[in-house]
Amino acid sequence: MTLNIGLPRFIQGSARADLADAVARCLPLSLRRLLARYHRRLIFQIEDGQARAYLVAGLETQVFGGFDPNGDLHLPGMNGGQRHDRPPRIEVHLPSESVLRRRVSFPAQVRVNLHQVLRYELDRISPFKPEDVVFDFMVLPGPRSAERIQVELALCRRDQVEAWIERLAALGAPVERIAWVGAWPEANLLPAERRPQARRFALNAATTLGSIAVLLAVAVLLSPLWQRDQTIQRLDTQLKRLRAQAAEVERTRQELERVRQSSRAVIERKLQQPRLLELLRELTERLPNDTWVQNLEFGPEQIEIRGESGQASALIAILEQSPLIEGVAFGSPVTQIAQTGKERFNISFRYTSGERP
Repeated sequence: MTLNIGLPRFIQGSARADLADAVARCLPLSLRRLLARYHRRLIFQIEDGQARAYLVAGLETQVFGGFDPNGDLHLPGMNGGQRHDRPPRIEVHLPSESVLRRRVSFPAQVRVNLHQVLRYELDRISPFKPEDVVFDFMVLPGPRSAERIQVELALCRRDQVEAWIERLAALGAPVERIAWVGAWPEANLLPAERRPQARRFALNAATTLGSIAVLLAVAVLLSPLWQRDQTIQRLDTQLKRLRAQAAEVERTRQELERVRQSSRAVIERKLQQPRLLELLRELTERLPNDTWVQNLEFGPEQIEIRGESGQASALIAILEQSPLIEGVAFGSPVTQIAQTGKERFNISFRYTSGERP
């Protein structure tokens, strides 16, 4: 099926050219002008034996009047708009009805020599002999493991383009591409051996902009991944720093808790133990004047006093009269001191440190 569209639409072209145009519109004006200077196209659109010329430079298109291959031809744009402008690429575009398109099938083994096979089979698959036509083909997408390949074949009678090829070559503007309205990207009916060698491998604007488009597309696809990776790395760094801070805070908290527990234990022990000054005052007030305390052992639960007294046996009753003292008992038997006549005692008791009456 032939796609029948007008030249302005064709100039914008295929999907790749559309993408190239879209990319070109995103480029700075200075860069677009630089690309246009090196990638200009002079297109001759054939209509009823006459031609209308279009000079395409980047996103700008100039339209010129009709041309006759047998008349005088003045090629627009050949001398360049500026000193550094390159001569435009010469293209001839045919109307779609001048091109016969067929879809044919071949064994997959002939893929590497497909051009020779098609040339040999032209008189079988078309009403023309190979020497009477110019042709191009495109292998259609399909599984690589398929036994056969589908080929889109396009051909045109040689006499419809030969006059233009020879006339333009005589004017120093050899044709580099013969296409048609609705052609696939890079379609070229001009035989390879007749294409100018100087530009055989030159990049055209669509290829250049297409490459830029691919790079931009890859950048667009990879940018979120790169940004996500950068974000992950940044968050990971922050997380490590916060974890270190949290660990330091936890160590400080544990140290404070240990100090608090130690302080609490000391305070509780102090609260649970009798106050020493209070105990000394109580003993001073209670014990008789002939009693001396030589040793006082202040324990957490038990207090022991050892000393001498003129009446050691009466000390138990005296101490039991104190509301702050309880559990009074001799820790060892009372012994008599021969030299002084005093009695040596060892008394133990508990001190409650309660309120005095």
